[in-house]
Amino acid sequence: MNITSTAQQHSSVLWINRIALFIVFFWFGLLKIIGLSPAEGIVTQLHHQTLEHIISVQYFMPLLGVIECVIGLIWLVPRYTPIAFCLFCCQMTTTFLPLLLMPNETWQSTFALSLSGQYIIKNVVLIASAYTIYRACHWENKI
Repeated sequence: MNITSTAQQHSSVLWINRIALFIVFFWFGLLKIIGLSPAEGIVTQLHHQTLEHIISVQYFMPLLGVIECVIGLIWLVPRYTPIAFCLFCCQMTTTFLPLLLMPNETWQSTFALSLSGQYIIKNVVLIASAYTIYRACHWENKI
C-alpha cells in the first residue's frame, strides 16, 4: 500500500466519522426542536434539577435541539473541528449528568443500566469518533 492510498483511507475514515456525528446530532436535535424526542422526559427531569431557575423547559428543549443541530453541521466543516470538538465536549458532559443526578431513572442495579442509561452510555462511541477526528486534525496541523 502506498502513502497516497493510506492518506485517502485515512481521509475516508475521518469523513465517515464526520458524517456519522452529523447524522446523530442533527437528527436527535431536530427531534427536540419538533417535540418528538424520546429523550424529552429525561432531559426535562434533568432541566428541573439544574436549569429550571434560569430558562423554562419550553424554551430550553428547542434551544438544545438547535445547539445539537449546529454541532452536527459544524462537524461537516473540517477547519471548524476544534470548535465542533469543544461544543461536543460541553454537550457530552451534560449528557452524562443523569447517570449521577438521576440514578433511579438511569440504573436498574449496580451494573445494569435502564434503557435511558443505555441511551446515555452509547455516547461513548460518539466520544471515540469525535476524538478520532479531533486528534487526526490536530496531528495533521502539526506536520
